[in-house]
Amino acid sequence: MALTGIRPRRLLVVLAVLCGVLAAGIAPAAAHAALTGSDPAPGSVVAHAPEQVALTFSEGVAMGDDSLRVLDPQGRRVDRGKLRDLCSGSVVKYGAGLPPGLANGTYTVAWQAISADSHPVSGAFTFSIGAPSRTAAAVPQQQVGGGLVGALYEIARYLAYAGFVLLAGGAAFVLACRPAGARVRSVQRLVVHGWALLTGATLAMLLLRTPYTGSGKLADVFDLGGLQQVVLSKPGAALLARLLLLAAAALFVAVLFGAYARAHRPDGDGPEEDGPEGDGPDGDDTTGAVKRRRDLTLGLAVGGAAVAAGLATTWAIAEHASTGLQPAVAMPVDVLHLLAVAAWLGGLAALLVSLYGGPPIERTAVRRFSRIAFGSVLVLIATGTYQSWRQVGSWRALTDTSYGQLLLVKVGLVVVMVAVAGLSRRWTNRLAGTAGTSTAGTSTASATAVAVPAAVPATGADAEAEADATRPGAPTAPADPDRAAQLARQQAALATARKKRARDADPVRRGLRQSVLTEAAIAVVLLAVTTALTTTEPARTEEAVKAATAGRSPDANQPRVLTVPFDTGGPGGRGSARIDLDPGHSGGGNELRLRISDPSGKARDVPEVKVSFTLDAKKLGPLPVALHHSGTGHWTASDVQLPVPGQWQLSLLVRTSDIDQVTETRNVTIN
Repeated sequence: MALTGIRPRRLLVVLAVLCGVLAAGIAPAAAHAALTGSDPAPGSVVAHAPEQVALTFSEGVAMGDDSLRVLDPQGRRVDRGKLRDLCSGSVVKYGAGLPPGLANGTYTVAWQAISADSHPVSGAFTFSIGAPSRTAAAVPQQQVGGGLVGALYEIARYLAYAGFVLLAGGAAFVLACRPAGARVRSVQRLVVHGWALLTGATLAMLLLRTPYTGSGKLADVFDLGGLQQVVLSKPGAALLARLLLLAAAALFVAVLFGAYARAHRPDGDGPEEDGPEGDGPDGDDTTGAVKRRRDLTLGLAVGGAAVAAGLATTWAIAEHASTGLQPAVAMPVDVLHLLAVAAWLGGLAALLVSLYGGPPIERTAVRRFSRIAFGSVLVLIATGTYQSWRQVGSWRALTDTSYGQLLLVKVGLVVVMVAVAGLSRRWTNRLAGTAGTSTAGTSTASATAVAVPAAVPATGADAEAEADATRPGAPTAPADPDRAAQLARQQAALATARKKRARDADPVRRGLRQSVLTEAAIAVVLLAVTTALTTTEPARTEEAVKAATAGRSPDANQPRVLTVPFDTGGPGGRGSARIDLDPGHSGGGNELRLRISDPSGKARDVPEVKVSFTLDAKKLGPLPVALHHSGTGHWTASDVQLPVPGQWQLSLLVRTSDIDQVTETRNVTIN
């Protein structure tokens, strides 16, 4: 598809909106923290009401008193309402106390937390006391961070990244590559729009933070109490700091396009759209003026770098880099990564608008940007490699996890973009060759600017209109104001048409414009993928969660429950035995509960009952279990020892009279 007929602004807007819609249509990605364990375990059946419910997470989380709720079978909250901090060392664990005397039945645990990297996480599971039962507990079906609020928040995140890239990268392009660009309206609009986009997106994220991490209701953006709590949190403080830095950035932009632009203008004040650009006519600047220009450039460079680094830090301290492995190293690396992205992609956007609008861009500016882009790519490779190692951890995770797959897509886009950048570099070298053929009498401005034919003849209606507007005897200032305005519009349209024809007539400039536009289109998609990565659970965390359950069957945390019918052959010798072994794993700590019932299901006592375990594969056993009579038809045993995992054989002996007894065997898998 030809790109010459597409306005770059429209293309970038369409691609940005498309990427935002695609991001909004994706289900909320898992955040950094993940639930790795609980006590009681999900789906387990415990003999007695536990003292508390405890949750263990893979990374640090922020939780409050209402973050963990325990609901009884009727849906009433039964926990004590006070969160217990059970963290110890590297173990992240929180709990909620339970009152004594809870009735038997199925209880629901609903939890919600904010990961250390600012993303909300939530979940729910059930456990039972005594035996499972029906439950009427209502658990929110919508995942926290989802719905309309989640979609709006993710769009705001994407726009914030885009605004930072345009603001920081566009300003860097002016200072490092093209000082005269400070006087070009298209470049000014790009940087100012970047500032406005970042400011608006940051305000939106600050207001959406309460419903995003809580109720999910859009109306809660007006909750002042919730906003106060957000500001006191780490993500909220980072957003507030970003707004303060944006105030400093506004001052920087005002100086950049004010005093700095005037310092690099050869005549007069104010921005200009047309005409050759340079750093000023030779010999016009006094020594003092040159010194002031250098001081101004140095001050803007230092101040701008500090503000850009500060803005990048607001992401680093509130997202993936702030938690996990080596945060003290990861956060500075993340700042460098973001600055390199801005220098490359934001400078590319500034180069694109310079090629499509305003006066001809100097080939020296293009060559400077080419060198900066190359350096930025090297920084991205170094920092990206470290981040990949830190967040992925293994080669297999690149293909087995969502984070790894997104990372591969990002790497592929970067490779394609670098290839297109190589094409742009070749066009830049051709510009240098074209300029090298200039005659000795060529002016400095024309020799350093991208070549544009001096004159391109008008044809067709344009030629007739131009001839009509400039023919001898034509009134230069018609008495009719409407006619004068119409003539001015015609002359402006003719000037624009001539300028466009002049640009399109140069194949080298046209080739550079097309390759840069292609780079910019890829950059929009690349930015969307990068935003998606920041909301996806890192592969290392996902692998750690899998490793926590590795080697265990899906019901590894479930008690082993057996129902064994028996018939001793004598009067009243028929019945059934229910055996619960909890949690049913190797080693000690297992609790065995036995219930004997008659054919009608009523609990009954028998003169004798014995249980033992044998593992033939290891020649272990039989290992008897010391049972204690705890009530009519009930026996219990604590700390049952099963040394190794495997397929154990359970033997149950039941005696119903002096001479009537039977032994039943069943296989039990122990993990």
